[in-house]
Amino acid sequence: MELAHSLLLNEEAYNQLGEVQKAEFIFDWLRYLEKLLLATSRNDVKEKQKTLVEQLLSLLNSSPGPPTRKLLAKNLGVLYSIGDTFSVYETIDKCNDLIRSKDDSPSYLPTKLAAVVCLGSLYKKLGRMLVNTFTGTVGNILKAMKSAESQGRYEIMLSLQNILNGLGAAATPCHRDVYKAAKSCLTDRSMAVRCAAAKCLLELQKEAIFMWSTDLDSVATLCFKSFEGSNYDVRISVSKLLGTVLAKAIISKHPGAAVSRQSIRRVSLEEVLELLGTGFLRGSSGFLRASGDMLKGTSSVSRDVRVGVTQAYVVFVSTLGGTWLEKNFAAFLSHILSLVSQSHPKATQTQTDAVCGRRCVSFILRATIGGLLGEKAQIAAAKDICQAIWKLKKVVDAVMNDGNVETRVGSTDVTASQHMLVCALQELGNLLYSLGTTVAPLLQDSSAGILDSVISVIQHPSISVRLAAAWCLHCIAVALPSYLTPLLDRCLERLTVLKSSPEAVTGFSFAVAALLGAVKHCPLGIPHGKGKIIMTLAEDLLCSAVQNSRLSAQRTQAGWLLIAALMTLGPAVVSHHLARVLLLWKCVFPVSPKDLETEKSRGDSFTWQVTLEGRAGALCAIKSFVSHCGDLLTEEVIQRLLPPLPCAVDLLTQLSSVLKTYGSTLKTPSVVYRQRLYELLILLPPETYEGNLCAVLKELAADLTASDIQVAASAFLLPPLCHQDDLVILSPLLQETDHRFIEEQLLLGNGIACGSLEYDPYSIYEKDVEGDSVPKPLPPILSVISSAVKLFGVVCAHVGEAQRLFILEQLLDTIKHSKGARQQIVQLHVVSSLSSFLKYLAVSKGNLGPEEMRRPALALVMGALESPNPLLRCAAAEAWARLAQVVDDGAFTAALAQVSFDKLKSARDVVTRAGYSLALGSLHRYLGGISSSQHLNSCVGILYTLSQDTTSPDVQTWALHSLSLIIDSAGPLYHMQVEPTLSLIIMLLLNVPPTHAEVHQSLGRCLNALITTLGPELQGNSTSISTLRTSCLLGCAVMQDNPDCLVQAQAISCLQQLHMFAPRHVNLSNLVSCLCVNLCSPYLLLRRAVLACLRQLVQREAAEVSEHAVMLAKDSREELTPDANIREVGLEGALLTLLDKETDQKLCHDIKETLNHMLTSMAVDKLSFWLKLCKDVLAASADFTTVTCVDTMQEEEGDKGDDASVLTTRNDDKSYPYTNPRWATRVFAAECVCRIINQCENAHSAHFDIALAQEMKKRDSRNDFLVLHLADLIRMAFMAATDHSDQLRLSGLETLLVVIRRFAAIPEPEFPGHVILEQYQANVGAALRPAFTSETPPDVTAKACQVCSAWIASGVVSDLNDLRRVHQLLVSSLTKIQAGKEALSHLYNESASTMEILAVLKAWAEVYIIAVERHKSHRQPLKTTTCSEESVRNGSYSSDGLLDLVHTDLGTLSRLWLAALQDFALLTLPSEFASQLPVEGGAFYTAETSENAKLHYYSSWALILHATALWLTTTGFVVADPDEGASHLSRPVTPTSMCQGSSSGATVKSPEDVCTDRFHLILGISVEFLCSLRSDATMESITACLHALQALLDVPWPRSKIGSDQDLGIELLNVLHRVILTRESPSIQLASLEVVRQIICAAQEHVKEKRRSAEVDDGAAEKETLPEFGEGKDTGGLVPGKSLVFATLELCVCILVRQLPELNPKLTGSPGVKATKPQVLSEDGSRLVSAALVILSELPAVCSPEGSISILPTILYLTIGVLRETAVKLPGGQLSSTVAASLQALKGILSSPMARAEKSHTAWTDLLRSALTTILDCWDPVDGTHQELDEISLLTAVTVFILSTSPEVTTIPCLQKRCIEKFKATLEIKDPVVQIKTYQLLLSIFQYPNPAVSYPYIYSLVSSIVEKLQEIDKRKPEDTTELQIFQEGIKVLEALVAIAEEQHRSQLVACLLPILISFLLDDNALGSATSVMKNLHDFALQNLMQIGPQYSSVFKNVMASSPALKARLEAAIRGNQENVQVKIPTSKHTKNPGKNVSIQLKTNFL
Repeated sequence: MELAHSLLLNEEAYNQLGEVQKAEFIFDWLRYLEKLLLATSRNDVKEKQKTLVEQLLSLLNSSPGPPTRKLLAKNLGVLYSIGDTFSVYETIDKCNDLIRSKDDSPSYLPTKLAAVVCLGSLYKKLGRMLVNTFTGTVGNILKAMKSAESQGRYEIMLSLQNILNGLGAAATPCHRDVYKAAKSCLTDRSMAVRCAAAKCLLELQKEAIFMWSTDLDSVATLCFKSFEGSNYDVRISVSKLLGTVLAKAIISKHPGAAVSRQSIRRVSLEEVLELLGTGFLRGSSGFLRASGDMLKGTSSVSRDVRVGVTQAYVVFVSTLGGTWLEKNFAAFLSHILSLVSQSHPKATQTQTDAVCGRRCVSFILRATIGGLLGEKAQIAAAKDICQAIWKLKKVVDAVMNDGNVETRVGSTDVTASQHMLVCALQELGNLLYSLGTTVAPLLQDSSAGILDSVISVIQHPSISVRLAAAWCLHCIAVALPSYLTPLLDRCLERLTVLKSSPEAVTGFSFAVAALLGAVKHCPLGIPHGKGKIIMTLAEDLLCSAVQNSRLSAQRTQAGWLLIAALMTLGPAVVSHHLARVLLLWKCVFPVSPKDLETEKSRGDSFTWQVTLEGRAGALCAIKSFVSHCGDLLTEEVIQRLLPPLPCAVDLLTQLSSVLKTYGSTLKTPSVVYRQRLYELLILLPPETYEGNLCAVLKELAADLTASDIQVAASAFLLPPLCHQDDLVILSPLLQETDHRFIEEQLLLGNGIACGSLEYDPYSIYEKDVEGDSVPKPLPPILSVISSAVKLFGVVCAHVGEAQRLFILEQLLDTIKHSKGARQQIVQLHVVSSLSSFLKYLAVSKGNLGPEEMRRPALALVMGALESPNPLLRCAAAEAWARLAQVVDDGAFTAALAQVSFDKLKSARDVVTRAGYSLALGSLHRYLGGISSSQHLNSCVGILYTLSQDTTSPDVQTWALHSLSLIIDSAGPLYHMQVEPTLSLIIMLLLNVPPTHAEVHQSLGRCLNALITTLGPELQGNSTSISTLRTSCLLGCAVMQDNPDCLVQAQAISCLQQLHMFAPRHVNLSNLVSCLCVNLCSPYLLLRRAVLACLRQLVQREAAEVSEHAVMLAKDSREELTPDANIREVGLEGALLTLLDKETDQKLCHDIKETLNHMLTSMAVDKLSFWLKLCKDVLAASADFTTVTCVDTMQEEEGDKGDDASVLTTRNDDKSYPYTNPRWATRVFAAECVCRIINQCENAHSAHFDIALAQEMKKRDSRNDFLVLHLADLIRMAFMAATDHSDQLRLSGLETLLVVIRRFAAIPEPEFPGHVILEQYQANVGAALRPAFTSETPPDVTAKACQVCSAWIASGVVSDLNDLRRVHQLLVSSLTKIQAGKEALSHLYNESASTMEILAVLKAWAEVYIIAVERHKSHRQPLKTTTCSEESVRNGSYSSDGLLDLVHTDLGTLSRLWLAALQDFALLTLPSEFASQLPVEGGAFYTAETSENAKLHYYSSWALILHATALWLTTTGFVVADPDEGASHLSRPVTPTSMCQGSSSGATVKSPEDVCTDRFHLILGISVEFLCSLRSDATMESITACLHALQALLDVPWPRSKIGSDQDLGIELLNVLHRVILTRESPSIQLASLEVVRQIICAAQEHVKEKRRSAEVDDGAAEKETLPEFGEGKDTGGLVPGKSLVFATLELCVCILVRQLPELNPKLTGSPGVKATKPQVLSEDGSRLVSAALVILSELPAVCSPEGSISILPTILYLTIGVLRETAVKLPGGQLSSTVAASLQALKGILSSPMARAEKSHTAWTDLLRSALTTILDCWDPVDGTHQELDEISLLTAVTVFILSTSPEVTTIPCLQKRCIEKFKATLEIKDPVVQIKTYQLLLSIFQYPNPAVSYPYIYSLVSSIVEKLQEIDKRKPEDTTELQIFQEGIKVLEALVAIAEEQHRSQLVACLLPILISFLLDDNALGSATSVMKNLHDFALQNLMQIGPQYSSVFKNVMASSPALKARLEAAIRGNQENVQVKIPTSKHTKNPGKNVSIQLKTNFL
C-alpha cells in the first residue's frame, strides 16, 4: 500500500494487482491524494496537472464503486481549484458525454454515476467560474434522470444539491426545473432517493424564493405526501426541509432590497401553523378540496404522516429559536393543544388515535419547551400552560353545573377538552420535574395558582384527565419534596370529605397513589404516621364499597390502589400494617371451591364487574407487596399469602363460563383480572402454586391461541426474547433515537394503541423505566399476552414432562389448523412462549426432557425461521440456539447445523435464507463447542456466498450479521479466516451502493468483530499484520464517508477499538475532527458512539485531544455543527453545552465521565480555562437567582466572541457563552470546582501558598496557581450556595467547605498574622445565612451546619465580633432543636429531623473541640490582665473567647450530646436486644424510623463522643447541679437517661453512679466501635474516638476506674492492638499509643496508691510481711490475657517489629543480636517507635519486683535493639530521634526503683550487665565486616549505664576494662565531632560522685587527653571544630583540677597553664591572626584569668619557674587591658562548672 502514496498514480504497481486489490489501491491513492493536494505547492500541482487529470478521468471508466467515485470527484474539484482551470470545460464535456451515453448495461452504470458525482463536485468547488456551462449540464442531468434507476436518481439529486451549493444565486434560471425534478423524487419509492431529494430541496430553498412564498402550500403538501410510507431517515430529512421552509417564510417578513422586485406573499404565523395543523389532522389529502370520504369522516391520517409532521413542528420552532418561542409561546401552545381538541373529531375519534395524537403533542411540547427554553422562560411557559388548564377547566365546570342531566351526560364539551387537558397536565408535570427546586418561587406565587389548577381538575369526568392530574402532582412532589406531605394531606382530606362523589374517589385516590410513588424519589421521605392514615382510609373505602352501588366499583378500586401504592414505601412502613393487608387479602376470595360455585350462580353482571375489579386490585396489591417488600417475605408470611391463590386460579379457569352467563361487559375486567394474576404468579416462586401448575398452563395455552385476538403485536412481545445484538438488523425503529417517544407508535402497527396511563391506573405509582416520563402501560389485551408469555416459560419448566409434551403438540396443532392472518398471530404468540420457556430453562440450567420433546419444539422453531416477519425470525433464531443449549448434546447440535446448511443450499427465497443464516450465527453464539474447524469453515463458506448475493440486500445484511457473530464467538480459532474475511468486507464496502445502509451496518459489525479478534496483535510490524491493519483503517475510512449515521457510528467504534489495540497507527487528529463534527449530530446513536470514543481517548491523551479539537475549530469555518462552539470554549466547553441540552441518561453519563477524565489530567495545567468554564456556567444563572454579582472582567472578555454564538438557536445578548444552563449542569460545574481543588492538592505546593505563587507568577506570567483564583472560588461557591435549586445549594456548600478546609491556613503576606480567607468572611456569612431559614430543607441546613463549624474551627476569623455572625446561626439552630424530635417540621420523615438535630450537635461538637484545643495550646503560665499586641494577633485571646462563646450553651449542649450518645448506644445494640429498647424511640429518633436514623447517627457520633469526653474532663467528672439547665428536654426522658431530670420517679442516683454511667457510656461506645471496625469506618471517626479516650484518661477519676479494674484495661489494650493491626495510618497508631501510655499511667498510679495505703496501714509491722503489689505478685509470672503488662508488651512489639522487622528473632533467624546496617526511619515511623519506647520504660513500675524481673530482658532487648538498628551517623553528631528515645527509655529503666529493691536487686544487676555487654558487642565487627554504627550513640548508651545504674553493675573489672577501651579507641578517631562528644561524655563520668565509678576512667584516660591537647598546641588549630575540641578538652582538665585533692592540684595546673599560655598572641600577631586564633586567644586568656585567682599559689610557682610564659601572659593582659577591667570582676561570680557537684577526693589517682 505504501506504493499508493504518491502524487501520480503508480500505474506499474497498480497493474500487477488482482481485481480486489486494485480497488483498494485506487481508494488508498485517492485518500492520500486528497491530503497531498492541499499540502503541495501550486506550481508543483500545475506541472503534473495534465497527467493527473488524465489518470483521474481514466478511472471513471474503470467502474469505480460508490466511495471511490465520491473521492475521485472530490479530488478533481480540489485539483482544479488549486491548479489551472483551462481544461475544466473538457472535463465537464467528457462527464456530460458519459451521462448521455445510451449504454444501459449494469456494468456501465458505475461510470455514469461517477460522472454525475464528478459534475456535482466540480460545480461545488469552482462555482461561478462555470456559470456559462451550467444550464446545459443541469438539463443533461435532469434528462438522464428520467430513465435512471434508483441509484441514479439518488446520485443525481445529491449532485444537483452540490451544483446549487456551488453556484448560489447564479443558478436561478434552473431553479424551477430542479424543483420539479426534486418534487417527483420526494415521493420516490426508494427511501434513499427521498432523502436525497429533501437535501436537494433544502439547498434550493436558500435561493429559490418561490419555495417559501408562492409555492409554500404545495411544498407542504409535497412533504406530507413524502411522509407516507416513509422510514425514519426520510422523516428526519423531510421534516427538516419542511420545518426550515416554514420558518423561513416567517422570518423573511422584511425582504431585502434585492428581493423586493418580486411580489412576495406575506405569510403570518397563523397560516403556517394552520398549514402544519392540516398535515397533522388530514394528512396529505389536501386542504378544503378534500374528497368525499374525508368529509364523511371515515379516513384516518396514516401514522407516519402524523409523526413526520410532528418532527417538522419541532424543526420549525428550533430553527426560529428559543427567543422567538418565548415571544410567541401563547399562540404556539394554543395551536398545539388544539390538535387534539374535539374541533377536529378526526384526530381523536378512537381511543387509539387519541393516544397517538396526544403522544405527538406531548413530544412537540417537550422538545420545544424542554429543549429550547432556559429556566426563566420555562417558568413563564409553566404559567401559560397553567392558564390554558384554567380555561379548559371553566368550560367543563359550566357544563357540569348545568342542571339538566340529559344534556350534561351527552355533552361533547367535556370530552372535547379531555385530550387537551391531558397533554397540558403532562407537559406541566414534565416541566416542573425538570426544573426541580428552582421552581419553588413559582409555586409560592399565588397569582399563578399552579397547585390549585392541577387539584381542581382531579375531579374531571374523564379518567384520563384525572390520571394526568395525579401524575402532574407526582412530578411536583418529586421536584419539590417539601410539597409532598402537604399535597398528600390535602388529597387525603378531599378523599375523606368527598367520599360520595365517584369522580373524586377515583381522582384523589389516583393522586394519593401517585404521591406515594414519589416518596422513593425524595430522600427526605414523609412522616411515618401517614402510612397508618392511608391504610385506615383504604380499609374504610373497601368496607363501605358495598353500601352504595353507585360508588362500589370506584371505592373498591380506590381502596386497593391505595394499599398497592402504600407497599412502595418499603418494609419499614408496611411491616406495621401487614397483618391487616393479609386479612383483607384473605377475605377477598371465597374460602373453598364450593363457595365459588354458589357465587357463580348469584349476582348479575354489575356485581361481577365489581368483584373482578376488586380481586384484580387485591392481586395487584399483593404483587406490589412482593416486589417492594422482599425483606418481609418470611416463611410465615408466605404461608399466609398462599391460601387464596388456588381459589384465584379456580376463578381464572371459570372466567369463560362467567363471561358466557353475564355478557360481554365483563370482557375487560376479566382480561385485567387474568393479567394481574399472571403478573403475581411470575413474581412468586413456582413452588408456592405447585398444585395449580397444570390448570394455569391450560389457561395460558388458551389465552395464547384465543380466537378473538385481532392484532399481532410482535413489536412489544418479541424484543425481550431476541438477543439485544440481533435487534440492530431489524428496522431502525427498534433502535434508540431522540424520537423514540413518537416513533414507537409506528412500530406497533396501525391497529394498536401505544401505551398510555389510562390502560392501567395501577402503574401510576410504579417507577417508570425512562425515569421522568409518564408510565406508559399497554392496553390490557396486549399486556395480558406479554404476561402470559413470560409466565408460560416459568410454568412449562415446572410441570411434568408428559404435560409439557402434550401442551407443545397442542400448540403446534393450533398453528396448523388456523388460517391467514390469524395463523400469523397464533404463531407469533406460540413461538414467543416457546422462546420464553427455552430461555428460562437455559438460564436456570434446566433440561428439556425426553427426546420426543425435541420434535414439536423443532417444528415450531423451524416454522418461525421461515416467517415473513423479521422480528419473529430473529426470536426463532435465538430459540433455535437455546434449544441446542438446553438439549446439550453434540450430535443434536451438529444435526441442527446440518439442517441449516441444507436449507441454505436449497432455498432460493429471501426469508428462508435470512432466517437460517442468522440461526447459524446464534448457534455459534451459545455453543462455542460447535466451532470445530470443519464446521467453522463450512459456515463461513456459506455465509461468504450469501453475503455476495447483490440481488437481495436483506440476505446480505443477515448473512453478514451472522458472520460477525461467528467471528465474535470463534475468537482465536478464527485466525485462519481473517485475511479472506477482511478482503471480502473491504470489497463489499467499496462496492455496495450507499442506498443499502443496512448492508453497510452489518459490514461495520463484521469489521468491529475482526478488529477485536486480532486485538493487540495489530501493533505488530510483520508485513501480514501491517497489511491487515491498513485494510482495517481503509474500511474505517470508507465507513466514515458513508452518508448513513449508523454506519458512521460503526466506523467510530471500529477506530476506537483500533486506537485501543494499536494507538500509534490511528491518526488522532483525523479521528478527533470526525468526533467533533458529529458531536451534535441529530442521531442519538452517532452521538453515543462519539462520546464513548472520546471517553476512551481522553483517558490516555486528554491534552492532545483537546488541542486537536481547537486546531480543527480554528482551521475549518464551516464544517463544524453550529451548536458546538469549540472555537471559543474548547472541546470541554462544547461538552458542557452538550451536557446541558442532552436528555439521554447514558450520554450524559459519558459526557460527565469524559469531562472528569479531561479535568483530572488537564485542570492543573489549564487552571484559568477550567475555572472560567465553571464560573461561566454558574454565573450564567446569576441573573435568574437572587445573586447579582457580575464581574466587570467577564463583560469585557465576552464581547470578543461575536463571530459564532454558542448556540445558533439562542442568540441572547448575553456576554456569557452559556445561556441559562439547567440546574443539573450547574451542579456538575460546582462538583468540577471541588475536583479541580483536589487535583491541585497533588500538584505544586504553590497552589496553596500565595507568596510563592505570586513570586512564580512574576517570574513567568504563564504560571498559574489556584490560590490566585481564590476570589473566584469563593464567588462560585457563593452563587451556588444561594441558588433556588436545593441540589445546587448542597454542591455550593460542599465547595465552600472544601475551600475553607484547603485555604484556611494560608497566611496573607501583606498583613502578617492574618490569613487570606479573612477578607471573605462577609461572603461566607452571606452564603450560609439563607440555609438557616425556616423553610430550608433539613439536608441543606445539615450541610450548612457542617460548613459553619468548619469556618469557626478553621481559625480564619480571630475577632470575636466577626465570629458571632456565624456563631449566631448555630445558636439559632440549637434553640430550634432543643425541643427534641417533636418540634421539628412535619413535612418530612422523622429521620430527616434526626439528621438535622445530629448535624447541629456535630457542628457544635467540632467547634467545642477546637475551642478546647486552642485554649490548651495558648494557655499561658501567668494570665496577664492586659493582652499584648502579639497575643491578639495569634488569636490567643480569641482562644479563650471562642471557649467563652461556646460556654454559654454548654449546659444545654452537654445534655443533648449525652442524649444523642445514649441513642446511638441503643441503636448499635445487636438485634436480639430489640425487645429491651424503649418503645417510643430515643431522644432524637422514633422507634419506627430507627433504621433510617442509624445512618445519621453513624455519621456524627464520633465528634459528639469526643466533645462529651472533653466536657466531662473539664468538669472533672463533677456532676453538675441538677437544676443547672432550666431548659430540660421537653419529652419525658426514658429511665435509661442517666438521671437527667428523670421524671419516672426512679431513685435518684448518687453523683458517683452518674459519673460511672457516663464513663461507661463513653468507654462502651468507643470499645464497641473500635473492636469491630467496619471497612467503611472513616479515619475521622477512629481518630475522634481515640481522642475521646485520651481526654477521658487525662483526669484522675477515670484513670482510677481503669487502674482499679484490670480486666477493663486489658480489654482496652486488646482493642487498641487490633486497631493498630488493622489501620495503617500513623496518626491513628500514635493516638492509640497515647491511650496505651495513659492506661499504663493509670495502672502505675493504682499500684502506687495501694503500696502507699499498705505502708500507712502496716506502718508498725515488719517490712517483710508487706504483700506484693503490681503484676507478677511474688511469683513473677504473667498470664497472657489476664495481664496488663503482657498485653502492653504485645502491642509495643507489634509497633516496633512493624517499623524495624530486624528486631524479630524469627525474621532474622537468630536469637542473638545480629547486627544489620542501621537505618533512618521515616518521621512517622520514628514517632511511633519513640512512643512505644516511652511505654516500655514505664512498664517496670506497674510490676512487682518479681514481675519486673520477668519483663526486664524483653524490654532491654527491644530498647537496645532500636538503638542498634537506628544508630545512623547524622551530620553534626546529632542523635536520630529514635536513638534519643531509646537512650531516654534506657535511663528510665536503669533508674527504676526495682533495680534497688531488695527482692529484685541481684537479678536486675545480672540482666543489666548482660545488656551493657550487648551494647559493647555492637562495636565488634560481625562476620569480619565493620558495622557503620554511630559511635556517639553507643558511647552515650554506655555512659547512661555508667551514670544511671548502681556502681556494682559497671565496676566489675571485665566490663570496666572494655568500657575504658571503647573510650580510648574513640578518642583516637579522627572525626572531630566524635572527639567533642567523647570529651563531653567523659566530663560527665569524671564528675560522677561515686569514686569507685569515676576513678578508673580518670586514671586511664587523662594522660591521653593531655597528650591530645599538647598535640593541638603544637599544631595550632585551623578551624572552628578543632577549636571546639580544644575547648572541650580544657573543660575536662579544669574539672579534674576542681575534683583533685590539694596536694596533686599543682601538678595538674602545671600541665594546664603552659598549654593555655601557648595560645596567647601578642599585639602584632593578634592584628593579623585568623578568627579561630583570636577566639582561642580570648578563650585561653579568660580561663587563665579564672584559674589565676583560684589557685594563686600554684599559679605563682609556675610563673616563677618559666619567665617566658610569664612575659607572654603579661603582654596579653596588657594588650587586653580595657577588657580585663570588665572581665576581672565578673570572674569572681562565675562558678567553676564542676564546683557544685565536686566532692574532694581522698585518694591520690595520679
